[in-house]
Amino acid sequence: MSELEAELRKAVRGEVGFDVTSRALTTMDASNYRRVPLGVVAPHDADDVAAVLEVCRAHMVPVVARGGGTSIAGQATGTGVVLDFTRHMSGLVSLDPDTRTAVVQPGLVLDRLQEAAAPHGLRFGPDPSTHSRCTLGGMIANNSCGSHSVAWGTTADSVRELDVISARGERLRLGRDWAGAPQGLREVVDGELALLRTGFPELPRRISGYALDALLPENGADVARSFCGSEGTLGIVTEAVVRLVEAPRARALAVLGYGDESAAAEAAAGLLPFGPLTVEGMAADLVPSAHVLPRGGAWLFVETGGESEDEARARAEAIVRAADVVGSTVVTDPGGQRALWRIREDASGTATRMPDGGGTSLLERSRKLGGEAWPGWEDCAVPPQQLGAYLRDFRALLTAHGLRGTPYGHFGDGCIHVRIDFDLLTETGVAAFRRFSEELAEVVVAHGGSLSGEHGDGQARAELLPKMYGHDMVRLFERAKAVWDPDDLLNPGMLVRPAPLDANLRFSVLPREPVDVAFGYPADGGDFSAAVRRCVGVAKCRTTSVAGPAVMCPSFRATGEEEHSTRGRARLLHEMLAGELVTDGWRSTEVRDALDLCLACKGCRSDCPVEVDMATYKAEFLHHHYEGRRRPAAHHSMGRLPQWLRLVARTRTARLVNALAAVPPFAWVAKRLGGIAPERDIPRLAARTFSRWWERREKAPAGTGGDLVLLWPDTFTEHLSPSVGQAAVRVLEAAGLRVALPPTVRWRTPSGDGEGVTVAMDPVSLLRGRERVCCGLTYVSTGQLDRARAVLRRTLDLMEPVLGTAAPVVVLEPSCAAALRSDLPELLHDDPRARRLAERVLTFAEALERLAPDWRPPRVERPVVGQTHCHQHAVLGDAPDRRLREAAGLSGELSGGCCGLAGNFGFEKGHYEVSVACAEEQVLPAVRGAGEGAVVLADGYSCRTQLEQLAGVRGRHLAEVLAEGLEAAG
Repeated sequence: MSELEAELRKAVRGEVGFDVTSRALTTMDASNYRRVPLGVVAPHDADDVAAVLEVCRAHMVPVVARGGGTSIAGQATGTGVVLDFTRHMSGLVSLDPDTRTAVVQPGLVLDRLQEAAAPHGLRFGPDPSTHSRCTLGGMIANNSCGSHSVAWGTTADSVRELDVISARGERLRLGRDWAGAPQGLREVVDGELALLRTGFPELPRRISGYALDALLPENGADVARSFCGSEGTLGIVTEAVVRLVEAPRARALAVLGYGDESAAAEAAAGLLPFGPLTVEGMAADLVPSAHVLPRGGAWLFVETGGESEDEARARAEAIVRAADVVGSTVVTDPGGQRALWRIREDASGTATRMPDGGGTSLLERSRKLGGEAWPGWEDCAVPPQQLGAYLRDFRALLTAHGLRGTPYGHFGDGCIHVRIDFDLLTETGVAAFRRFSEELAEVVVAHGGSLSGEHGDGQARAELLPKMYGHDMVRLFERAKAVWDPDDLLNPGMLVRPAPLDANLRFSVLPREPVDVAFGYPADGGDFSAAVRRCVGVAKCRTTSVAGPAVMCPSFRATGEEEHSTRGRARLLHEMLAGELVTDGWRSTEVRDALDLCLACKGCRSDCPVEVDMATYKAEFLHHHYEGRRRPAAHHSMGRLPQWLRLVARTRTARLVNALAAVPPFAWVAKRLGGIAPERDIPRLAARTFSRWWERREKAPAGTGGDLVLLWPDTFTEHLSPSVGQAAVRVLEAAGLRVALPPTVRWRTPSGDGEGVTVAMDPVSLLRGRERVCCGLTYVSTGQLDRARAVLRRTLDLMEPVLGTAAPVVVLEPSCAAALRSDLPELLHDDPRARRLAERVLTFAEALERLAPDWRPPRVERPVVGQTHCHQHAVLGDAPDRRLREAAGLSGELSGGCCGLAGNFGFEKGHYEVSVACAEEQVLPAVRGAGEGAVVLADGYSCRTQLEQLAGVRGRHLAEVLAEGLEAAG
């Protein structure tokens, strides 16, 4: 243990982490930059903060304050000690609705303040798109704004007083009339009044530099306001008094369509006299599906408020009438507004992937980052009236440099965001990044703008502040910094005496040659480093609650630890590839431990704006980590579950296994040997498998009926819940479809049309006996990828005659369907049959909708509760299921989140508490609160098992519910 670490542990009550994991999690924020800290401290209170500053001052070690880590200019990274305020100093101290103020700690997430203020009809005005995870301390440090700044201004406009500890331990209470000013600051200001009165551009989004003009006498000598936007370089905030504003009782959202972004930008300023709450802009490049938006190539999102829905709508419609648009819509439904706002809020992540992202070759990626785009010049601001002209010049500069980027953002304030496809891997590309930055700074200044309009200067822009302010003003900034922090210990390298904008780039440490991996990573050109780079740090995975069908990231919500967020795991993988901090590569125990609580729910694949797929990365890591090494018992007991269950079926010992599992001593031994959580019950096996039932059932007459479908006998349906398969057969045949099961012997050459396929049998298959198709899910989830490939190739051999026909494959278990649709072609990317099978896969609801469009299900007329399966949400989609439920009279919405069992995860020893916590978030409360007669839907076997073991409730597959409806209808 180092002397610094030892002294910090002795001095503070909070956690002190100098281990590899703690440091790796804070090497980066949401910017292009990376710095490796010495350690991380999570202070309990202001006394801990003062103690950390005292110890670090004695050792001359820098200190960096960090909130949600979503800063985009690099200011939340550092080489000394990082203060993490999100663990303990994250409370709402008080809220006074009469004075409309709140007292907050720096680690409080903005959404928690909004939730507390909402019952009083109040809210905090600024609301960045990261509102679900950004902290008040970080907002103060960056002087954050958000989409409602045209109505309620920046964070500085909402700050009343600040409790601050200076670098030398002085405790200050900052406010107006020089309250709390450190000694010497007033003298610096009084000597430069002329420069302060003339040296700052007039525009609503001037965030760059220090706000020293707030200290002018005519501005109230507001020390608290001048401190906002100082990026942790002047002092450490330990508490803040903030102003709240009255929230409109009703809102309307007018979406205005324009031909292009320049037309939208030029129109924005003209809408401000109507008093809108927001005027946001974005172009079609950032919209995954524009069918939900009115006609146009770019849009303004203009929000209005009122005492009633009619009043809000009337104001929105007045704006529509005054605007010259090619299309428009006005939405007053809160759900519809949220859906539209999510499109805008996800743009910060969506913008990092160009439309052709991942389609480029490795050679192209070595020259340039293909479809990837990055921050760095992503929030410049100009006077709103200048925005159209500025965007034209900006576009011209991009073209001149051969770059691409799609602007979006706060058009009403003249502030745009843009991610640009810089090449930040090669020396030539980095040099071009510098040239472009220098030239764009001059363009911004020529339009009377600010280099930063929201996210701060950090390392990305501080070097260029002389272009905006001139050298005299920058020297004044340096003098102010010296008054506050004479030892230059607080976030050095930011704002004054900055590090070069092209130093410390986070990509520079990644390997230049492709990493040898098992999956194909088609969306990343086969490059695992590019897949890991997908995480840009916007931290949507750190959201502490989910709304609607969202899933990501259940383990973070259960533990609250960055290590167990999608971003945290991506950071550790990044450091593993870098090899500087995590030095043992695929053998890393730090990466293994972080991935251990990943449920492989794949929620990040759909909910993350850049579609990070941590489930795949986890499988890849486990594959390499255990290569040639002893695996955990759970990998053998549950990873090879299909193998064991087939053995039980062949020996017809299911009843014996069930009987032994019901005897506590035998069950205890089995769970101990199998790495199974002792709290779990061992599920009962079906006495008769689905396939055996199928062989003995009375078949429909051959040659009659409609389209042929192959019903996939997945492991769970086959051995654990054959009633689901039986119900599905009943419904599919009632819908006029002919049902068959996949082949169980291999064939040489297919012929025929798939009905009575006439082929030659492979003689070797006669010796093997019957085989079963398998999606390989359990092998993939435990990282047994060599075994998974072998199983999947055997499956493709069995399915080859089917692939020559038009027969679709219906898969009842969502996780198996997702594995076939995504894991199969990505793992066997060299086998064209894999893609052909993946394209054949249909869910139960998809099959009925596509193949029997005229069939009407029985009217069940009952409410439903339950949870959409994680893989259904992330990979398959559930729109056909929703329509099928509606047609059957099954009313109500299923919850989001994750059931927490997630295949083998919830059964593994050490995972039980997290598994239960995930279930308690949404699905268990929904089921407990269900009314009498409600149907509990759970298409996944894991979901049904979790409900049975934790709530004593039997969940049912939709096929079972419809089959019962058919029986009741006679």
